[in-house]
Amino acid sequence: MQNRITNETLKNIKQRRSIRSFKDEQIKDEELQAVLEAGLYAPYAWDQSRHFTVIQNKELLDRLNIAAKEAAKQMDFEHLRELGNDERFHCLYNAPTLIIVSGNEQAPIPLEADCATATQNLLLAAESIGLGACWIFFVLLAFNSTQGTELLRELKIPDGYKPYYSAVLGYKNAATVNIPERNSNLITYIK
Repeated sequence: MQNRITNETLKNIKQRRSIRSFKDEQIKDEELQAVLEAGLYAPYAWDQSRHFTVIQNKELLDRLNIAAKEAAKQMDFEHLRELGNDERFHCLYNAPTLIIVSGNEQAPIPLEADCATATQNLLLAAESIGLGACWIFFVLLAFNSTQGTELLRELKIPDGYKPYYSAVLGYKNAATVNIPERNSNLITYIK
């Protein structure tokens, strides 16, 4: 499927890739603020009932990785158990910044979609300013570990909010890759 319309937004959407190799250097505060602002401007269905938690403390990031791996070892899903037992696997890929997107569990409608739109905006904003980013599920397993309640408190997740999604950010270790074609047979037109 070839689209003749193009602009910077469409270009960023097409070239964004999940980055899993980061430089040690922390991102600049102004870059972080630009990405967070994009998250704040994501569409929402219920009263902006989401919250962003930014973690840039390496010791805490490593503890989240360990807690998530501890929880994964107890999961029924074999692939998660294998990752939990893999000494070399770091679920945050040693990225210097993690953003957790939480939603208010008391909202009258499910907030997963609101948190997902915010996370997508974070990823696209990161790409647009040259940062690497990756949507991370695995780290959320940390909240199912024996340390889960303590971590919620330590991360200052507001009472009544649940972590739904997260993304890591950092400077890419390598230039981004090819852009594979997408299957156009995934679209049905009815006119």
